[in-house]
Order: sequence, then structure tokens, then C-alpha cells
Amino acid sequence: MSDDSGPIPPGVPTRTGPTDISDGMIRAEAKKAAVWLGMAALIVLAVFLAQPLLVIFGGVVFAALIDGGQRLLGRVLPVPRGVRIAIVLLAGVSFAAWLFYSAGNQIATQAAELPAIVKTQAQRALDWAHSRGMLMEQPDFSRLAGQVIGGVGPVTRALGGIFGGFTTAFLIMILGIYFVIEPDIYQRGFAWMLPVENRERFHGTVRRMGKSLRMLLFGRLIGMTVEGVATWIALAVYGVPMAALLGILTGLLAFLPNIGAPISGLLMVMVGFSGGTTMGIYCIAVYFIVQTVDGNIIVPMVAKRTADLAPALVLGAQLIFGVLFGILGLALADPIVAMLKIALERQAEHNKQMATTDA
Repeated sequence: MSDDSGPIPPGVPTRTGPTDISDGMIRAEAKKAAVWLGMAALIVLAVFLAQPLLVIFGGVVFAALIDGGQRLLGRVLPVPRGVRIAIVLLAGVSFAAWLFYSAGNQIATQAAELPAIVKTQAQRALDWAHSRGMLMEQPDFSRLAGQVIGGVGPVTRALGGIFGGFTTAFLIMILGIYFVIEPDIYQRGFAWMLPVENRERFHGTVRRMGKSLRMLLFGRLIGMTVEGVATWIALAVYGVPMAALLGILTGLLAFLPNIGAPISGLLMVMVGFSGGTTMGIYCIAVYFIVQTVDGNIIVPMVAKRTADLAPALVLGAQLIFGVLFGILGLALADPIVAMLKIALERQAEHNKQMATTDA
């Protein structure tokens, strides 16, 4: 075989250079080291791109929500998939428009009054504790709130951004619509980057993740609807101020299991005691009744067909993701843990199958 490069010019050394690895074992180890370095670089890159990645995953979650709605609609309405998706999106937009049109001004007024009521009631609670010797010095809520914010700033920023992030929410919705319209394109594109022998297992994992995610979100929506509507009606019947706002907040915060319920309950009780002791006790009763029904009847019934997640695991993930990535990480911690659980289960099943085949 001829060498087109021609003869080696005189004076050029012909000895092995530092990039020439003649030993096969060393060459194999160098390849392994390159793989590990590449994985480390990808991890570092993922840390720097955590927020955009969470937005993309949020789009996947929103797409699963739309897909679940169109699948339910398909059981009673035999029309093309695109038409069902359009109906689901139109129904969601119509509901939001109706909500803001019918109760927008009232809710906005109540939202403006809520911080002052919460501050007043919190100061009363501190004064009550001081009068009974629970606190050594006269408490001031403003000073105490400043100390708390300074001590756990990331957590408070995560919880304080519930009503913010409209741009992020818009991007998530747009991505979700793109994902749900043509999901096969993105799934095939991602699978193309994997080895051929792993693609079939990847498609099976994605199908299982999609089903689990749809059921998980379906359960969340049921819980949010039941808690929000029941709280709204129960508070409105007794004449509790801001019943509509408290109902909406309770429903929205129900998307955050373990964390959302105590926050909404605290707000409800504070507003209740602003109208007197009897109203405050009534709000406590409403909170416990709604949470008992949702926690002991609705959630277990739905959980049988969704991802089996340990409450402590979900709470820990929410705290970690909330501190690291804010409200978006807090909201997506539950779906992320569920997807990771399925991926690990699929890998364990594959390892078991391989071990059985080798035996």
C-alpha cells in the first residue's frame, strides 16, 4: 500500500510521540478516562443549564397533561387526535378567561388586602405568645420576618415566586404544545443519539414514563379541584373574607404535596381569626376536613394507579429542588423523582434480564 504523504523529510524525528499510544491496554484506559471526563463535563454543563433544562422538562409535563386530557376525551369523542388537543387547549383557555372575567376584580382586591391581614394576625400571635412567657422580649413581626428572610433566603424566594414567572410559564406552555402535537419526532430524535441496541428499551421506558406522568398529573388535578372548590364553598357559606382567593390558593398549592397544604392552611386560619375567634376555629375545621378527605380518600385512590413515591422522598426532593432552583424546581420535584424512579426500575429489569440470559 502506497503512502500518499511522501517520504519523511530529513530531520523529523520518527520516535513515538506523547499522543501515540502503542500499548493496547493503555489506549483502552485512555478511552475510559475520556468517557468519564466527558460525563463530568456534561454534569457541569447540566448544572449551569439547570434552569433552561427545568423549563424544557416543565414543557414535557405540560404536554403530558394535555395528552392525558385528549386521551380521556378520545374515549367519548371519536375525532382525530389534533382536534382533541385543540378542544383541550380551548377548554383550558376558556376556563381561565371565565375565571378572570367573573372574579378577577374581586380576587385582585383580596390579593392586595391579604398581606396586611397576614401581618396583623402574625403580630397578634407573637404578642399572645409573649404575654404567656413563650418569648423573652417583645416581638416585632417586621423585624422577625427580616431575620427569617436573611436566614433562609433561597427557600423564601422559592415560595415567594408562586405568583411570578409569567414568562417562564408562557415558555413552558409553548414547549408543551409543540411536544404534544408531534411527540414522535422528539422521541425518535433523542433515541437516534443512543446505541441501536438500546433504542427499543428507551422507547419502552418513555412509554412507561408517559403513562405514569399522566396518571400522576391526573391525580394532582383531582386533588387541586376538590381542595380548591371545597374550600371556596365552605368558607363562602360561613362568610369568611377572601373565600374565593383562599380557595384558588388552596387549589394551586395542592400541586405541591406536603408543602402546599400547610401554607394554604396557615393563610386560611390567619384570615379566619381576623374575623373573630369563632371564624378562626371554623377555618381550622374546614382545613382539617378538606385535607382529611383529600388525603385519606382521593389521594390513596389515585395513588394506586400512579407512581408509588414515598412521602419523605418527595418532601426531601422538594426542599432540595426548591432551594437550588426556586419555585420551578419546587413544582417539578415530584414529576422528576417519579421519572427517575421509573428509569432506575427499567435499568434494574434490564440488568436482571441480562443476568438471567448469561446464566
